[in-house]
Amino acid sequence: MKLKGIIYTVIIIIILFLLGAVYVVDETEQVVVTRFGEAIGKPKINPGLYFKLPIIDTTNYFPKNLLEWDGDPGQIPTLDKTFIWVDTFARWKIVDPLKFFETVNNVTAGLGRLDDIIDPAVRNFITSYPLIETVRMTNRELDTFEMGIEKVKETSPLGEVKTGRAEITRGIMKQAQPKLAKFGIELVDVKIKRLNYVEEVRKSVYGRMIAERKQIAEKFRSEGKGEARKIEGDKEKEMKRITSEAYKKAQEIKGKADAEATKIYAQAYGRDPDFYSFTNTLDIYKETMDKESTLVLSTDSEFFKYLKGYMGEK
Repeated sequence: MKLKGIIYTVIIIIILFLLGAVYVVDETEQVVVTRFGEAIGKPKINPGLYFKLPIIDTTNYFPKNLLEWDGDPGQIPTLDKTFIWVDTFARWKIVDPLKFFETVNNVTAGLGRLDDIIDPAVRNFITSYPLIETVRMTNRELDTFEMGIEKVKETSPLGEVKTGRAEITRGIMKQAQPKLAKFGIELVDVKIKRLNYVEEVRKSVYGRMIAERKQIAEKFRSEGKGEARKIEGDKEKEMKRITSEAYKKAQEIKGKADAEATKIYAQAYGRDPDFYSFTNTLDIYKETMDKESTLVLSTDSEFFKYLKGYMGEK
């Protein structure tokens, strides 16, 4: 029994020894093997099964994929003395695990090195350029809105873009990369995640934006009133034209009707001139005299000849 126990113990020790001598590296990892705190051999960057001395050797795993660095947002003054709130981020990776282990040892310490190098580079570039360079990338006109046919374009009052945000971020990366190379770190990309004015500046900017929008609105109101006056004028002009043409047409029709009536009257009265003279004289009597009229007749008055004949019969 005692011999079996010894054998089992030896087998277990051998199994543990073999398990301690084997380690696996997957696709997202790279390993540095150390012996008594000192790195031995080359880093294992290819995935697979590897062996080491158990207990004596230690495996140190580091990520091989892209890692993220998120900078601390803070206030930075631009070249034209405007304070802005800047929040940046970067992507990086460990390209030399042995150098990384010997200098910073772990990812947390590596993030601290990134803080120490990228943050000053960001501040250096932001303070070296005016606000417009950090805010915009090109001088492309900003399309604010459309109203009717006319399209309103907004041009920046801050000046002309000569460098732009993209060049600034490239400059930050170019300045920071050589300083990170000695830690076995490659800086893949640096971006400005968020830009904003500080509270004091933001209020004045919003006030200016409101004033500009009011100016644009007033411009449209003025143009609208002018267009309304023009439409009203065109309407009045058209109404007068239509009225004039209608009056002209009516007068032409009335003239033709009067001419036709005169022609008919002439034809009718031409058949009996005495009857026409008689009826016409009666109409004149009716228009010039009433029951209050007093007549003094002359014996030779042609105008009252029909009346004298009537009075003579009486």
